[in-house]
Amino acid sequence: MKITELLTSEAIALLQALIRIPSLSREEETAANFLQQYIEEKGMETYRKGNNIWCISPMFTLDKPTILLNSHIDTVKPVNGWIKEPFTPTIIDDKLFGLGSNDAGASLVSLLHVFLELCRSNQSYNLIFLASCEEEVSGKAGIESILPGLPPISFAIVGEPTEMQPAIAEKGLMVLDVTAVGRAGHAARNEGENAIYKALKDIEWFRDFRFEKVSPLLGPVKMSVTMVSAGTQHNVIPDRCTFVVDIRSNELYSNEELFKLISEQVSSEVKARSFRLNSSQIPEEHPFIKRCIQAGKVPFGSPTLSDQALMSYPSVKMGPGHSSRSHTADEFIKLQEIEEAIETYLELLSGFRL
Repeated sequence: MKITELLTSEAIALLQALIRIPSLSREEETAANFLQQYIEEKGMETYRKGNNIWCISPMFTLDKPTILLNSHIDTVKPVNGWIKEPFTPTIIDDKLFGLGSNDAGASLVSLLHVFLELCRSNQSYNLIFLASCEEEVSGKAGIESILPGLPPISFAIVGEPTEMQPAIAEKGLMVLDVTAVGRAGHAARNEGENAIYKALKDIEWFRDFRFEKVSPLLGPVKMSVTMVSAGTQHNVIPDRCTFVVDIRSNELYSNEELFKLISEQVSSEVKARSFRLNSSQIPEEHPFIKRCIQAGKVPFGSPTLSDQALMSYPSVKMGPGHSSRSHTADEFIKLQEIEEAIETYLELLSGFRL
């Protein structure tokens, strides 16, 4: 049996076991326990903080650059429409069905077994494998709590479903809570100041405004009003109207820049929940991306957010599966995709030099 076939068999078996363990965001403890035990049974020392598990290549030395291999163990809640059982791994016609199989269990088990295999030989770099939690909710107890304590990182591969094409840029995220303030009054009389009408002007602005800088990889900044709330009862003019805006930034603007521009344009009060999830980008001239291109891979820009947003060093998002399957009923990964991912990771990383 070829080494990739053995690694694929082990990776699929691990993924099946993880699917059986519910690991919703902030409820990953049982899955983390299982994964930690699995890695230790492979002879690797592990470290843990909360539900984050990581391990460092045995031949680690500060004289070498360090590559981080990361994916997440948490999943979203099962959506409506599942016909199959989300926590029962089911294989039908080369497809493994189960919650988290595509996002991002296949990446997690592929990267782990590639890490274990590469640790058997001397490379020009160190490796750290990190299975993080709370990715789906951008939780602060996830990767953000771990990165400051790791050895210096030179480059990272973030495992997410990209069909094993390198996502060299991804959009950031900023969520705004916007409040229009009016004055209450009786709906039957000509009194009060309707906060809904005040909010409408700003909602229309969010719908129609276009930021000047458009990214060749990620396109324009995208703003979407996603929630609106106002009023207490039918006969009272509402004095407050609140709405939520989902903003997907490109790499040409920081979230702070966008917030300043927006605050200058709307009349309502604007508050950002966080500025920390900025867009990210790695140049095509980076040695790993050049190696991907030489292997026939096609760099692209990803509209979805990952833990890349929290990394301050060059990183690429790359993993088996298809993004369109994520967060859907009857989520699946093709077994062949796992084998191809392991082969590709090994091809790109074996003998690689930063």
